[in-house]
Formats: sequence, C-alpha cells, structure tokens
Amino acid sequence: MSRVVDATIGCLTGPTRDPISDPGPRRAARTRSWLAGALLLAAMAWTPAQAGRPCQPTRLSVGAVQQGLALAERTVRRLDAGGAKVVVLARAGQDLREHGLRYSHLGLAYKDADGWRVLHKLNECGTERAAIYRQGVGDFFLDTPHEYVAGVVVPEQALQERLWPLLKDGRSRAFLHTRAYSMVAYPWATRFQQSNQWAIEFVASAMGSDVVDRAAAQRWLRATGYQPTELHLSMLTRLGARMTMANVSFEDHPNELRYSSRIRTVTVDSVFAWLQRSALAREEWVVH
Repeated sequence: MSRVVDATIGCLTGPTRDPISDPGPRRAARTRSWLAGALLLAAMAWTPAQAGRPCQPTRLSVGAVQQGLALAERTVRRLDAGGAKVVVLARAGQDLREHGLRYSHLGLAYKDADGWRVLHKLNECGTERAAIYRQGVGDFFLDTPHEYVAGVVVPEQALQERLWPLLKDGRSRAFLHTRAYSMVAYPWATRFQQSNQWAIEFVASAMGSDVVDRAAAQRWLRATGYQPTELHLSMLTRLGARMTMANVSFEDHPNELRYSSRIRTVTVDSVFAWLQRSALAREEWVVH
C-alpha cells in the first residue's frame, strides 16, 4: 500500500508531523521565530527526495533558503487573498526551456486549519521508485529551482469541493499510486508513473464516478480532452538517458512513437492548458 510521507522543515509549512501512518501529536509552527531555525536546518547537509532529479548530499546556501521561503511567503499571501481552498501549484525546478516548457513539477495544494499543504509525488533520489509526500509550501520551494517562480491554477468550485476531502486523506486514493517511476512515463499506460501524471490522475479520480484504478482515470482524461506534451528526443538522447539514469524508461511508449523520436508525457504546461481548456479551472497566476 502507498504510504504518504508527511515532511516539513521550516517556516510557512504548517505543523511538523510524523509520517501520516503514525497518529502521534502535532506541534504548531506558525510564528516568525521558525525562520532562523529553517535557515539553520536547511543550510546543513540536506538530501531531499526530488521530482525526477538525482539526490546527492548538498549544502543549501542561506541565500537559496531565503529565496525559496520568500517565494513561498508571496505564494501563500496570494493564495489566501484568492479565497480558494484547493489549487494546482507548480514550480520550475528544472530548466526545460529547450522543450518550450516553463514548469517541471506540480502538486495539489489545499488549505486546512493549519494553513496550506501540498500533496505531491516525488522521485526517490534518482532511483526507479517514488512516494507520495505531504509538505508545506516552504518545503515545496526548497528545491534549488532553476527559476524562483510559482505557477498557480485555481480549480472551479465544484472540483475544489471534490478534491479537498480526498487531499486531506491521501490514503483514500492509494490505488492511484504506482511506485515504479519514470520521468517520461507514457500518459496512457500504467507500468510507470511520474509526478505530474499522478496529480492529473488524482483529479480524474475526484471527478469520474467510475474511476477505480489508473486505467479508468486515464480513460476519463482522454474523454475530457487531455493532450500530453510531445517531446522530440533523438535515439542517442534516449539511449544515453536510459543507460545513465535509473528514473528514465521509454519501455512503456508505443514503438511507432518511440522509434520516430516522439515521446509523449505529462507536463505541467499541458496540465494547465487542459484544465483551462476544459473549464475545470480559471486562468493561471504567476508568482515571482
């Protein structure tokens, strides 16, 4: 069964908790005094799980922590002012401009009595495995991103109402999580699953009454017009990635696409476009 890991380390993250499987006590962490502790902790050796990026022991600079937390603070202020209780939140962790993409990773953020939390899927340190994490907004942006920018799309009210109770109890959709991870997982297959794919299938499970597994979620996405991004990756690029990166596989892609260097996968940009095109969400906000 999928386990949701609840991880917070600093300011603007809500309370610090044990993993969600442990019903231990929660400790409030909402005051400004957390900032000094967050800076100290994050500047120490820090090895996070990352979305499609290798994990190596690194030392975050105080400047990087300050920038990440400043972005988180501005984002939270914008979220609070907007009045929503569920949003789709994106970050620009990797530089994907050569593919015409701005963001690399998204999560589903919701507001409860403790503040804003983000439920998202993270690759475990460049391996072929992944897990579901619940984090605060501060943690979400402490990932040394390529660009300190947040993308926010606000779902329509009906979708927010369906998502909110499911996000509070991430285990209620454990059947949607596939631990086998590929950064370029094919959108219409279930052998692997990448982070953005998990999020969009979670949305499908909230809206489709007959969604009882990943295949059903993908049928619902097709029916509502979701279109993945098509990347053009040469054979040498694919071979190099497959031989050197455990978290990349092209084996679930149809041969007619793969052998013509056309790799289709779920990207943040394609998710944002679909949500707005299908009238499931409003326009995108950008927070710098």
